Amino acid sequence: MRLLSRYLGLGLLIALAGCGQPEAPAPTRGTIGASLLTLDNPFFKVIGDNLAAEGRKQGYEVIVVSGDKDVAKQSNQVKDFIVKKVSAIVLSPCDSKSIVPVIQEANAAGIPVFTVDVPCNEPGVKLVTQIATDNYGGGKEAGAAMIEALGGQGGKVAVLHLKQVESCQLRVKGFREVIDAHNASGKPKIDIVAELESGGAKDLGYKAAEDTLQAHADLRGIFAINDPAALGARAALEKAGKEKQVVIIGFDGQPEGKQAIKDGKIYADPIQFPDKMGVQLVQSIMTWSRGLPQSPQILIPTQLYRQADAQQDPELK
Repeated sequence: MRLLSRYLGLGLLIALAGCGQPEAPAPTRGTIGASLLTLDNPFFKVIGDNLAAEGRKQGYEVIVVSGDKDVAKQSNQVKDFIVKKVSAIVLSPCDSKSIVPVIQEANAAGIPVFTVDVPCNEPGVKLVTQIATDNYGGGKEAGAAMIEALGGQGGKVAVLHLKQVESCQLRVKGFREVIDAHNASGKPKIDIVAELESGGAKDLGYKAAEDTLQAHADLRGIFAINDPAALGARAALEKAGKEKQVVIIGFDGQPEGKQAIKDGKIYADPIQFPDKMGVQLVQSIMTWSRGLPQSPQILIPTQLYRQADAQQDPELK
């Protein structure tokens, strides 16, 4: 009995000692610093949110900031990441050419750089990989959607662009190639009569569409490089009373854009998957940290989203 009491007492002491010991902190892989084009755009916010969630799950601290389409501001953000000695830098460049010097600074500091959505294919920089939507393929889907929306009748169309962003250049390139191939086939011609700057924003998209309607009263279609520009264009059509005359093809698949497709305000979108992009970024950073090879570019295909898809979408009202 005395021996049993001694064992019980020893067990209690060990248990009490164990309770007094703080748990060892979870191991950390370091910090990921991400500067995205703009967090005002829901697309980039979804990338940032999924990057942060997946990063934390894998043991990283994640800092996500908005470049606000200002390359000087973004350059300073990257410099701050370099000072913090982050483990990896993620960028969606505000300007692919002007961002080169600060990427070179990160290269010199030995910090791996990854780009997302907006590429930087300029000489003199080292990038681990570019993770993006297949914007060229998506542009081709947008061209096919425009042909479909016009019902084989042809007509004048306008492009609402964001020319300084390479991903948008690829979208317009794919769109134009499909329209050119359609015209070469001898079918009723689709004439791209204007290519105006939209800033990828509602207000500028509205103004660009308004200007186009004034110059081309018989406009039949608009291809906008993202949903905010498409929604701005739709507002301009409604003000001019031409919402039934002009069809709109957007790009992205943001919730507001999808809702507009369901409501018949936008014909279709090649939709992107920013959630997958955020997760893929962390996977690519981990692949790099293990010293394993990976492709210099990882493209995530778009999917054409029409009203029939929106009507089956449980996330829409």
